[in-house]
Amino acid sequence: MPSAPLASTSVLVVQLSDSHLFAEADGKLLGMTTRDSLKSVVDLVLTEQPTIDLVIASGDLSQDGSVESYQAFREASAQIAAPARWFPGNHDELPQMAEAAQQSDFLNPVIDVGQWRITLLDSSVPGSVPGYLQDQQLQLLAQSLSEAPERHHLICLHHNPVPIGCAWMDPIGLRNPDALFAVLDRFPQARAMLWGHVHQEYDQQRENLRLLASPSTCIQFAPGSEDFKLDTAAPGYRWLRLHADGTLDTGVSRVEGVDFEVDFGGEGY
Repeated sequence: MPSAPLASTSVLVVQLSDSHLFAEADGKLLGMTTRDSLKSVVDLVLTEQPTIDLVIASGDLSQDGSVESYQAFREASAQIAAPARWFPGNHDELPQMAEAAQQSDFLNPVIDVGQWRITLLDSSVPGSVPGYLQDQQLQLLAQSLSEAPERHHLICLHHNPVPIGCAWMDPIGLRNPDALFAVLDRFPQARAMLWGHVHQEYDQQRENLRLLASPSTCIQFAPGSEDFKLDTAAPGYRWLRLHADGTLDTGVSRVEGVDFEVDFGGEGY
């Protein structure tokens, strides 16, 4: 494991999101073999990011909730020599995820890196596509923020807490965003929030809070769509450079030169 970065330096975080792996190595989601697309994204990360301080897997690691799918994700992402943290999305099964994460810190929800604290929230609801933050999760967030007032904070969850311009996604995002923002608005050290779920880029500012969403390592959803629609964009990942002064630089990188099979006539995932 890499040594802890000096507090005076910036740190590099890589987000892998919505990999939707299956127990079967050749499992496909809307025509795309998701293990192959994840491998292509991991290869891209290794090419572009020689020094990484943390990998965040922001939910929907699995499509079928199988232990085998999480083991496959663990093996693929282990190519990146950095600490990693996972949290569940609406397609995940937490008991199976926990089984695959044994003898690791993958499910530890709070991590300090550089001058930042990163808190990972579980917005998943068993049997439900939309998300909800239970009181326990809101209390975890408040405690994490209050215990480290000297640090800058990045908060991560799976479900989008704000509309992103896709009407069909609004009903399946976070159902209690007001409760989340009620906590965050109490703590000026909260600098950014990062999520998955939406399979596309999003980057907006809410007062002093940067709001970020990212592409999937497999299929992409078309921005601005009224109804479910896939995009032609390639799989990708987001990187975040977290600076000691509380600012951040971030960008999205996508696989190039690889043709991925996609069923653009699919009506859902």
